[in-house]
Amino acid sequence: MGNELDQNKADFLSSTAKSILGAVPFAGPLLSELVGNLIPNQRIDRLSKYVVELDNKLSDLSTEKLRNLLRNDECIDLFEEGFVQASRALTDERRAQIASVVRNGLDENLITYSESKYVLKLLQELNDQEIIWLRFYLFPTMGGDEEYRNKHRNVLDPIPVTLGTTDEKIIKKAALQNSYREHLERIGLIRSHYRLDRNTKIPEFDKFTGKPSVAYRDLTALGRLVLKQIDLIEDNKNG
Repeated sequence: MGNELDQNKADFLSSTAKSILGAVPFAGPLLSELVGNLIPNQRIDRLSKYVVELDNKLSDLSTEKLRNLLRNDECIDLFEEGFVQASRALTDERRAQIASVVRNGLDENLITYSESKYVLKLLQELNDQEIIWLRFYLFPTMGGDEEYRNKHRNVLDPIPVTLGTTDEKIIKKAALQNSYREHLERIGLIRSHYRLDRNTKIPEFDKFTGKPSVAYRDLTALGRLVLKQIDLIEDNKNG
């Protein structure tokens, strides 16, 4: 009985998803064929918002071109990955980023389907704060991109911690902020450049963390690619 109820629920969600997709004017009827029972028991409202966003980004393609693309197994796999991630996305910004990766992945001159799917997997590993930090490193110099920094001051403003800091709340916030940067570096999206002793040329060490002291960080080629694929690098800006 339980399995029957679960199947009925899955069928209901699948048919609802298809109805929503079918109502989207341009790509909806084609994309609805990909959904089926792909994401049963997920929140359909997230998918509906995602499909509207994706439809907008696909509107520059002809129906025939899109139909041909959806005959390619790798392309279908990319679309499916987008649906899976969109069903879990909590914000409009994240849904737009997923849709951008899928759309940009259809341009064979830029990136292959498998590479686009890899970018989606990287995106899945990043929270919203980490994406803000990644975009910060597009202009890492002093005074760079003040408009962006002011908009995200709550995330980007450094949290000063010294050996004399005793406030546990501040220490935890600083540790969390530092973990975002470390994670970006660990998965290869940014890189650190360390301070060297002028005489010995040996890296200096941070007195608080005991780790090599970072002079500055910047984007790697992979980090720049991720930003470009989620449309956070404009064509007229360092693109």
